Amino acid sequence: MEQLDVSHGFDVHDYRHGLKLLKQDRGTMTLENRDDFACPACGDPFERLFVSENRTATFGDPGTPFCLARTDESLLVLTH
Repeated sequence: MEQLDVSHGFDVHDYRHGLKLLKQDRGTMTLENRDDFACPACGDPFERLFVSENRTATFGDPGTPFCLARTDESLLVLTH
């Protein structure tokens, strides 16, 4: 199982073969994990990935456990 590498930022194009874009708008995107990538925070597979380059974001109730990962450019929210 390949783990998302966020040590030098995060580029979705490095993982496009296993992530499906579900929604994208200005500064944010939501992706589905279709290749069992591992979470950079806990190492477990995650279901969805929310990436935001915005300074603020509002989230609904994910209904599942989640992890956060931060790069210099973005915040990643991974739901399990």
